[in-house]
Amino acid sequence: MLQSMTGFGKSVVTIPTKKITVEIKSLNSKQLDINTRIPTVFREKDLDLRNLISTRLQRGKVDMQIYSEPLGVETTVSLNVPLMAAYKAQVEEMAVTLGIPWPEDWYSVLMRFPETIKSELPDTLTGADIEALNRAVTEAVDSLIQFRSKEGEKLKEFFTIRIERIRSLLAEVEPYEKERVEKIRARLEENLAKLEGVSLDKNRLEQEMIFYIEKLDINEEKQRLAQHLNYFMETMEHGEGQGKKLGFISQEMGREINTLGSKSNNAEMQRIVVKMKDELEQIKEQVLNVL
Repeated sequence: MLQSMTGFGKSVVTIPTKKITVEIKSLNSKQLDINTRIPTVFREKDLDLRNLISTRLQRGKVDMQIYSEPLGVETTVSLNVPLMAAYKAQVEEMAVTLGIPWPEDWYSVLMRFPETIKSELPDTLTGADIEALNRAVTEAVDSLIQFRSKEGEKLKEFFTIRIERIRSLLAEVEPYEKERVEKIRARLEENLAKLEGVSLDKNRLEQEMIFYIEKLDINEEKQRLAQHLNYFMETMEHGEGQGKKLGFISQEMGREINTLGSKSNNAEMQRIVVKMKDELEQIKEQVLNVL
């Protein structure tokens, strides 16, 4: 089953002392690129969490954010107002530089920045904290993979429709092939008939004409394109991690379609080739999102 590189996952794990929330999202990327935003108390586990993610996700630009809220204990909690003011000033400066409006809800924006809430809870991790953190991250990754699978099903349907359209367009080429050869032969004979005072070896002329027409034969290109279409469909059934291979196949499809166009010498065939290219470009664009 295909998987998209685009996805989102979330998990909330609650233990007696904390509520840990993990949000993870991913976009397409040639490699696995992991970016994390982790509270200070969990910072020492950053490398372990990255390793956990890398064993589950092969490719994609992955952004993970972790929130931790204290529960069930007496503690003094306060807002880190000076830090929030600094965040607000930077956001305002960024908005002016980029020419975009300021946020409508400053509270929700500022509260999402790290270290905006100060707590007197000791910054030490217990075994229960680590277990809850790992469970939250694992569940968020599971949720992300499920999301990717659903998006992969949509991509498979998208590709199937466009592959079948190219296959249908390829079948439309056949009626113009014989007509095209006859028109080329007639045009050559007509132009040769206009030559005056030139003696022609009819046998040699026939050989050269056959050779010229054979150079315009597109049977091999049609066969190879049909094979590439079948291979693309087969590859989609092989499971995850097929994005790069599908990209290579689509490139080969493009070569055959381009050759069909250069050999066509027929307006209707050229129109069909343009339609094929349009379908293929849509495939190439979406293949970049396949894991």
